[in-house]
Amino acid sequence: MNSAHNHRYSSVIIVGAGPAGIGLGALFKQLGLDNFIILDRHDVGSTFKKWPKEMKLLTPSFPGHGFGLLDLNAVVPSTSPGYAYASEHLTGNQYADYLKRIASHFRLPLEKGVEVNKIDKEKKGFTLHTNQKTYSSDFVVWAGGEFQYPDLSSFTGSENCQHTSHVHTWSSYRQSHYYIIGGYESGMDAAFHLTKQGNQVTVLSKGAPWQDDDPDPSVSLSPFTSQRLNDLDPDSKTRLKLKDNAEVFKVEIADSGYLIHLSSGDTLFSETKPFIATGFKSSLTRVFEHFFWEENGDIRLTDKDESTVSQGLFLSGPQVKHEDVIFCFIYKFRQRFAVIAQEICTRLGIEPRESVLELYRQSNMYLEDLTCCDNSCEC
Repeated sequence: MNSAHNHRYSSVIIVGAGPAGIGLGALFKQLGLDNFIILDRHDVGSTFKKWPKEMKLLTPSFPGHGFGLLDLNAVVPSTSPGYAYASEHLTGNQYADYLKRIASHFRLPLEKGVEVNKIDKEKKGFTLHTNQKTYSSDFVVWAGGEFQYPDLSSFTGSENCQHTSHVHTWSSYRQSHYYIIGGYESGMDAAFHLTKQGNQVTVLSKGAPWQDDDPDPSVSLSPFTSQRLNDLDPDSKTRLKLKDNAEVFKVEIADSGYLIHLSSGDTLFSETKPFIATGFKSSLTRVFEHFFWEENGDIRLTDKDESTVSQGLFLSGPQVKHEDVIFCFIYKFRQRFAVIAQEICTRLGIEPRESVLELYRQSNMYLEDLTCCDNSCEC
């Protein structure tokens, strides 16, 4: 076979076809950068299709000022997922469809079913080794998500539990008592749906995010989740128990159930397999060596969201952090699209269209003072 068929060059390669990859790709098109491709190991928005059936976006979708009359979950100006789907909180399938429509409208160069196994930094550019062929480029933007990389080893015996991201629908669990380990958004989402199904639910959390009044939903519960919990009927509320200062350090299988050991010394017995909602690992573990990792697990980036280890490799999406700010929601990380796009276009000798960049920058004026979470969050 001709080796040329197993190799492809492009000026820029975006890895990941979620909101970060599709949003950045759409901006490239608007700026006149055409020689790029987007690689995804599945399909556009595939992460959102893996959400539990009942799971919805936390941030509300509706047209608003500040980003071209756009809502918080849009990745392109003049679009509104909330308006398009007549829903303030979209399901995973709806949001995946929104991303597919963006990709189709801009005719984004997407190659599906391509899993990046390794990236080599060359003297000039990069070589990407995948399950399909070898790719080379001058620049790489890593836009992989997190949901498909659940943290399954947060404590001893985690393998004896079920991660909430592996649930297809909460309607499958009825008339029993379930323990949920983790009290942030995914844990409370699970608690809400299980309680609505008539189950007894106990949430174990080392903190108490349901009591935190911080306005950032990465630290405290989002208003959407708080409202749902408050609106539970009286019977449902009696079936839900929230236990703070309940840090789990081990879960083991016992006769006819599971033993949940707390750092306080208490041991709880569960007849059902506990759920864990302890967050997600970064997709960056697949390219670990190309980034400098701080002792606390943060990634050191330049002010252009570029790796400090492999020049020309940029990061887009929820893993981006600058000092105390983590851009872990769509409305946060989309503000970095213009930063990356302008830098890459400049280095490629492409004069970016300032009017387009300015439209994206206008979305960020009210976000400058946002602070976010520490490593305990599930962004």
